[in-house]
Amino acid sequence: MMNSFIHRILFDPHNFQSVVQACVAGNRSAQRELFKKYFSYGKSICFRYTASPEEAEEVLNEGFLKVFNNLGKYDPDYPFKAWLRTIMVNTAISHYRKTRKYNDAWVSLDHFSDFDLDDSDDVLNQTATQEILQVIQQLRPIYRTVFLMNAVDGYALNEISELLNMNNATVRSHYFRARQELRERLAQEYPHLSGRIGQMN
Repeated sequence: MMNSFIHRILFDPHNFQSVVQACVAGNRSAQRELFKKYFSYGKSICFRYTASPEEAEEVLNEGFLKVFNNLGKYDPDYPFKAWLRTIMVNTAISHYRKTRKYNDAWVSLDHFSDFDLDDSDDVLNQTATQEILQVIQQLRPIYRTVFLMNAVDGYALNEISELLNMNNATVRSHYFRARQELRERLAQEYPHLSGRIGQMN
């Protein structure tokens, strides 16, 4: 009886906190509402870090499972999108560490139609997003992962080293090689964007 009562807890789909509270209580309708609202955003993150739609879907599902399992710990004073983004990125990194699939598969840019940049991502602005992502996806997976973690998701190189279980010198080498290759590819394919990579720290 108690479980049935919990699952019938009402929520207002236009009131985000009521959706979160209902999700924490186990309301499946609220969970579907939250999943639907943030599916595209989570998907765009997972596709950045994976080599195929199937792999991205696996990471996405695992990431949302972690979201729902930890939703009770979410601090409403913290932007939910940033909280979800951290979980999705960490899930993708964990998946990468487990699989170590260093293949050169290229993911279609169709999967980036919902790509969303935070205000802090001032280097990759909306007018250049598609072109730069197309070039980034041509990099070796390890270069792509290290570069995205630093330039897009804001991890310091020493943090990347810890998360990927690599020494600092190796991570720095991957990062600078990624930048160098990006400059060369942008200069060839999109000359008007090549200077943007040089703006990054």
